[in-house]
Order: sequence, then structure tokens, then C-alpha cells
Amino acid sequence: MTATGTAVRPTVPASRRIAATGLATASGVAVAVQSRINGELGVRLADGIAAAVVSFGLGLLVLLVLVPATPGGRRGLRDLRAALRDGSLRPWQCLGGLCGAFLVATQGLTIGTLGVAVFTVAVVAGQSASSLAVDRAGVGPAGRQPVTPARLAGAALTVLAVLLAVGDRLGDPGALVLALLPLLAGVGIAWQQAVNGRVRVASGSALAATLVNFTVGTVALLLTLAVDGAIRGRPAGTLPDEPWLYLGGPIGIVFIAIAAAIVRFTGVLLLGLATIAGQIVGAVLLDLVLPTAASHPGPATLAGAALTMVAVLVAALGPAPRPRPGRAGG
Repeated sequence: MTATGTAVRPTVPASRRIAATGLATASGVAVAVQSRINGELGVRLADGIAAAVVSFGLGLLVLLVLVPATPGGRRGLRDLRAALRDGSLRPWQCLGGLCGAFLVATQGLTIGTLGVAVFTVAVVAGQSASSLAVDRAGVGPAGRQPVTPARLAGAALTVLAVLLAVGDRLGDPGALVLALLPLLAGVGIAWQQAVNGRVRVASGSALAATLVNFTVGTVALLLTLAVDGAIRGRPAGTLPDEPWLYLGGPIGIVFIAIAAAIVRFTGVLLLGLATIAGQIVGAVLLDLVLPTAASHPGPATLAGAALTMVAVLVAALGPAPRPRPGRAGG
């Protein structure tokens, strides 16, 4: 605490920051798998919003059983209520699930046409730029993170990798218009990770923070589905029989819990870049091993994936930014 009543957060050790970066990269691979699952579910249901409701709703059901059953989860919910009452956590900081709901909805709406790799590239473009802004504003629990040369270079290399990966598909106007949805979803991811990290710190439980995320997201998706159903009618498809098509929600639980737990060690930008690396690599592997009509990754896509990994290493191994002083409890 400084003489002006501000709190200075300590610098995170490099070993912990690198370990957290590895976890974030692995969770990004899981997001690519989730994208393929929810995209296929959207095709089967002929409705991306309905697919998102199924995915988010199943994740919420798992959490409604898991969180109250664990001592840490119950304690986290109590601490969360206390933080909301005393004002150390603001209600708007509990709304990260809105961005998660939008991301899952865009998976079901666009991946059947775009493919996982192009979808992921569009998310990356939005996430890279917004992560810098969110860190600069100090929205996350790590406080304000200055834009160091390593972090700026990592973000710039990621955007370059995006352009390289999809350079052979930029001539399709329809795909570019459709790609605006995951682009906007990527912008929201950085804010979601930041505020979910705040909820995790206030509650002391990644599971409790994940439950808040899924509750908000499920409510938003149910309202959207109700409006969509009133306008267009019920989805034309039927629920599929394959169990793997219902794993999107549980995968989302793992991703949100990891992000909420480690964002205070990495900051939003590094968390985003590491997640991006996992998403790009996972998306390319999925499109190579399990190709669809929309997915034809060539040498440019593979080169873009490799450059993305270089970008993450540049940001992760550069000097740790020293957090700027911020208001205590803010």
C-alpha cells in the first residue's frame, strides 16, 4: 500500500508465469475441440443458438451438482456473496458469461461453413487486439499491465500469423461476412477472462467463478432462443444420438476454470496469446485429421500456426511487466 492509498501487486515469478502459459495453451487446444463439437451439433440441430443452449446448459447442470458438493465450492459461493455485499466485487464483473455464450453461439452458427481453422483465426484477430486494451485498462485481477515491447511484438506476430494462415481464403466475401461473428466473439473473450479472474479472486474458487459464468451465459442463451423461436419457429433438426456431441459444455467448464485460475499470473494478453496458440494448433490438427467440406488447411495455414507459437514464446519469455499501481480492491 502506497502513501496515496493505492495497492501495488507483486511481480509474478517467471516459473509460475511459464507454467500458467503452458496450461493456457493446453486449454486452447480444448477450445478448438469444443468448437468442432458445437459446430457439428449446430449442423445437426439446424440451429446454432439451440446448439449453444445444449452445450452451456449441460455445463451448468454439471456445475450445479459439482460446486455444492465440494467444500471449496460452497466456501467460494459464500465468499462471492460477501464480496458482492461489501462492494469489493461489482455486479457487472459477474457478466463474463455473456461473452462466453456469444462465443459458443458463433461456434454453432459459423463453423459448419467456415471450418475450425478459419473460425479460430477470426476469434484470434479480435482477441489479440482486445487483450492489450483490457490489460492496459486493468480490468483483470493482475491490475494494469503496461504494453512492453515483448507483449506488443507477441500480439503483432499473432495478427501476422492470422493473415498468413487465411491468406488463401480472403477472396470469399460470404466467408468474410460470416467471420465477423467470431471476430466479435474474440473481442469479448479478453474481457470475459479478465472479469472471470476477478470473480475467482473474490470467491477464492475457480469452480464458483465458472458456475457464475455458466449461469449468466445459459440465462442469456435461453432468452435468445425464446426470441428466435418466436420469430422463426422451433429448430428443424433433432438431438443426435452420439454422446461425443454433448461434450462441449464439460470442455467449456475446464477452459473457464483454468482461465479464471491463472489469469492473475499471466495477465489477460499472455493468457489470450497462449490460448490462441492452443486454438490454432488444435484447429489445424482437427481440420487435417478430421477434414470437412469447409476445411482444407494448406501450407499457409500450417505456417501461420507455427508463427503463432513463436508469438506466444516471445510474449511469455520476455521480461515480466511490472503491474502499475491500482486502487485497492478495484
